[in-house]
Amino acid sequence: MENNNSNNSINSNNSNNSNNSSRGSTGAYPYSKGAQKLRKITVIALFCALSYMCVMLLPKIKVMFLSFDIKDAVMAVGSMYFGPLSAVVMTLLISVMEFLTVSDTGVYGLIMNFISSTAFCVTASLIYKYNKRKSGAVAALLSAVILMTAVMMCANLLITPHYMGVSRTEVAGLIPTLFLPFNLAKGLLNAAIVMLVYKPLSAAMKSQGVYSGKAGGASFTFKSRGTVVSAVISAAVIAAVLVFLFVYLKAGLSS
Repeated sequence: MENNNSNNSINSNNSNNSNNSSRGSTGAYPYSKGAQKLRKITVIALFCALSYMCVMLLPKIKVMFLSFDIKDAVMAVGSMYFGPLSAVVMTLLISVMEFLTVSDTGVYGLIMNFISSTAFCVTASLIYKYNKRKSGAVAALLSAVILMTAVMMCANLLITPHYMGVSRTEVAGLIPTLFLPFNLAKGLLNAAIVMLVYKPLSAAMKSQGVYSGKAGGASFTFKSRGTVVSAVISAAVIAAVLVFLFVYLKAGLSS
């Protein structure tokens, strides 16, 4: 009897250990590869839908023929979860959907939207993929702002003359007064929004088993004080950029 009881106890312990190990660190049973891929596609589609809602429902900030919305911030968050390839897919889908439905700039807007969004989201996700700490997130977003701005300066020089029907020299004259400040402000605003929403959204997704945070390393975490500081800084950047866009840039161009 004692041997049977001890054997039963050992078997029970082994069963519990195997169950616990199969659950993984998130406390949930793992999904098959096919189910994981389906969940990933579903969440990426959700980010695309949210991005498109930002285009459709939220008011845009327009400066001459340039317009700003927060779709890049939404896609950047999704890209930082799922990687550079997902960034390209999301930016292409949203650029085409915007072109087919609400865009008033035609093929020019399609091309420029895709270039801008891809430069921002791919850069952020690629750098963050290899450094998933808070410092990595900041570096990824600042690099995304700089690279996106530089890429858009080149794109404006090459493409905008054909859209506006003016010489490249005239477009170059608009770089310091329009294109450079607008794209810098746009990038900084998107980066600040990402920093503001990434951590709470990540926690919510992990609690629902949507995102494990294991692909490429643990995502960055904040202590409570760090969360407050980051939120305050992000909110201050958002407010400053909005003031700049509404007061300085629009007023300067309309005068």
